[in-house]
Amino acid sequence: MTELWKLSAVDIAAGVRGREYKPTEVLDSVLGRVEATNGELNAITYDLADRARAQAAAADDAVAAGGELGPLHGVPMTIKENVDQEGTPNVNGVPAFADNMATEDNPFVGHLRAAGAIFVGRTNTPEFSMRATTDNPLRGRTLNPWGEPISPGGSSGGAGSACAAGMGPLHHGNDIGGSLRFPSFANGVTTVKPTNFRVPTYNASAPAERGPLSQAMSVQGIIARHAADVRLATRVIVHPDPRDPNCPPVPFDGPALDSPITVAVTTETGGYDIHPGIVELIERAADQLRDAGYRVVEADPPPVAEAARGWFTVGSTEMEATLIPPMREYGSKTINDIFGWYFEMSEILDRDDYITTFGHRTRLMRDWNVFLDQHPLILTPFLMRPMYDHDYDARGFDEVKDMFESAIYSTGINYLGLPAGVIGMDLVEDRPAAIQIVGRRFREDIICDALAAIEARNGVLSHRLWEREDQS
Repeated sequence: MTELWKLSAVDIAAGVRGREYKPTEVLDSVLGRVEATNGELNAITYDLADRARAQAAAADDAVAAGGELGPLHGVPMTIKENVDQEGTPNVNGVPAFADNMATEDNPFVGHLRAAGAIFVGRTNTPEFSMRATTDNPLRGRTLNPWGEPISPGGSSGGAGSACAAGMGPLHHGNDIGGSLRFPSFANGVTTVKPTNFRVPTYNASAPAERGPLSQAMSVQGIIARHAADVRLATRVIVHPDPRDPNCPPVPFDGPALDSPITVAVTTETGGYDIHPGIVELIERAADQLRDAGYRVVEADPPPVAEAARGWFTVGSTEMEATLIPPMREYGSKTINDIFGWYFEMSEILDRDDYITTFGHRTRLMRDWNVFLDQHPLILTPFLMRPMYDHDYDARGFDEVKDMFESAIYSTGINYLGLPAGVIGMDLVEDRPAAIQIVGRRFREDIICDALAAIEARNGVLSHRLWEREDQS
């Protein structure tokens, strides 16, 4: 019989509803897996096992009572340590915030709780959640289960590592420049970065509101091993909440599109020397989508490099005013050095240039919307090189520059506010690698469809990790 920690969220939820197994049985299996793997990986950095056992016992009782069950009833999951979860600290990887206790749930956390999810722990994030790897002076470094030198990605690296290792089927993360998608690439798992403002968010513990671009680009999402699990949990969290006035009341499932759906395939690099192994994965995914009945065409969208430059210039200007003061006061030398190299790559805009450049963002968004009107999905690279080492961004300016130039399909898509999914495909130079699918605004549903089609033909990469573990 399959160990319960290996099951998908969809199968757990169905099994609990069908009384095939109890929430307490599922939780015991997942906590056993956490105990077996987390000591080495340091992915879960705040233990909620005792609370989870109480939740699971209550979930058992609810099943026995025969009442209505939520879509995630009895499903174990984790929440990243940079959002409010009642009764736990929101530390954001910063020692000075170790006692920043949340008094209420962030809205989407409340949605997950109401849907029946059981929270087994909180996952690691880098300082201020602003690195593409996961290490901080408070919680330490998170390791990638595929190998010690490989970065787990960031800033949701704890979630990505926990997901691939099997510490539950669902893991929360967020994404302002790639923080859901970097860990999914790095650990060989699956995610969808939702459309901007799609998921309600509010941290009562925050001392101030974020800047306008940060609000427009940062979104909450789910990392999982299966596309169907991403769909299940994302459908739960997209519901509006009055504490987030920007969240639109748009249902998860959109209207049916004419068939076959057109997928544009691009390997335009903005001048970066893309690795041939990444190109091979894009070609493989294109063939898999074609086999699934999609109309796959080669067509380049508007240049993503221009959007990536906007992310840096407007974002750097905003961060210089909002993030850098607390970073200088509370951050380590490492994070301050990295941000120094970020600013070397960019520029700080004056008032007039900030207004003009931010205004041009609408033009870029319009150009992409027009392209997506004819091509509802776009198959792109995500990272255009093999996954880097855990300390790559701390080595110097050249490494930081290479990392971000290889990731223009990450930052550029955040700047545009578009939804995008990443799915682990295979190993490139013995490290997990993935492809990205960008979709129309508010059409996370069709991105999930395409990811599921690829998964059905390509398999689940993290299962190969477990097979390797069993053989060792």
